[in-house]
Amino acid sequence: MQARLLLEDGTLFTGKSFGSEGESVGEVVFNTGITGYQEVLSDPSYCGQIVTMTYPLVGNYGVIRDDFESVRPFIHGFVVREHEEIPSNWRAQYTLGSLLKEYGIVGISGIDTRMLTRKIRHYGVMKSLLTTSNKSVAELTEILRGTSLMTDQVARVSTKSVYGAPGHKERIVLVDYGAKSGIIRDLSKRDCDVVVVPQDATAEQIRRLAPDGVLLSNGPGDPKDVPHAVEMIKGLLGDIPLFGICLGHQLFALACGADTDKLKFGHRGGNHPVKDLASGRCYITSQNHGYTVKEDSVNGTDLEVTHINNNDRTIEGLKHKKYPAFSVQYHPEAAPGPFDSSYLFDDFISLIRQHKLDNPQQPRQAQMLAQWKASTASTSVKEELQYAKK
Repeated sequence: MQARLLLEDGTLFTGKSFGSEGESVGEVVFNTGITGYQEVLSDPSYCGQIVTMTYPLVGNYGVIRDDFESVRPFIHGFVVREHEEIPSNWRAQYTLGSLLKEYGIVGISGIDTRMLTRKIRHYGVMKSLLTTSNKSVAELTEILRGTSLMTDQVARVSTKSVYGAPGHKERIVLVDYGAKSGIIRDLSKRDCDVVVVPQDATAEQIRRLAPDGVLLSNGPGDPKDVPHAVEMIKGLLGDIPLFGICLGHQLFALACGADTDKLKFGHRGGNHPVKDLASGRCYITSQNHGYTVKEDSVNGTDLEVTHINNNDRTIEGLKHKKYPAFSVQYHPEAAPGPFDSSYLFDDFISLIRQHKLDNPQQPRQAQMLAQWKASTASTSVKEELQYAKK
């Protein structure tokens, strides 16, 4: 069956359909990974986007559920040069086409992905429509013009309830803005007691979980579309150690007074070089984002730039000058790789332990006694006021 990809500038690509039949509108982007299409498909940060793989052959090792980064795919379409229908891999459980069919995702193969990628690089990401229908180009253009890109991706992909991955050491509250499973795996490897909360959790709700640290996850879309997250971060900053990843990095920056802006075509792939300004060392990182923290907006805040992108010099890491809080724009949990930056989880745990040493807490029994005394004292005052009125 034929499939067509129409860009908002009028460019039309015609290829072969695989996956589901149907029609979908999304922002067309590209990923430069040579492997890892399973992790791309299952990364919630791609919600609302039509993803183009620049590597020409996709589907050759099938689909393995154990390698997924979320429960299901959230992408709005998949674009490849060559789709391999029969995978060669003893671990494979599905073909790529059958997975897309299961979740109603349209795929297109046989188009010039090099031309599409160069167009995105030159003109920037753009709205597009992917379809298997026989509608005319004029009809498709009207549909594309009349459809707005979504702005509620975070709410769509976040968990709706609190759940845990128990451990015996530090309790980490993971705020799920579209968290990849790799984050939980890395924390569990370190025996952390992980509690995952929805994206709209308030600072007070998080405090009641008695966290040792709070991790702000990755996620899709514009950070300015989730202003409640910025307010939550402001409510915790300085009291509880914070670590932001990707979208969490941008939200952390906004909470500290910096600003964000949209990149021309974003950073998506597993080969992005990042420089650690303290050591001078370059790390190869996994990235997936379309927004960045504006460099000039950091001036005048309490933030310090710790990492930069070696390709375009954009900000890749921040830390707070006064409080135990830092963030990175890339993915230290990687998945599928590289794993150069997994040490950042160890840095976060070290920050938590140092914060505890610097801020010793009363034993819980003493805290409860103080709360009880305060409540009884306030009750006595109320009784005296009522008696005086009589």
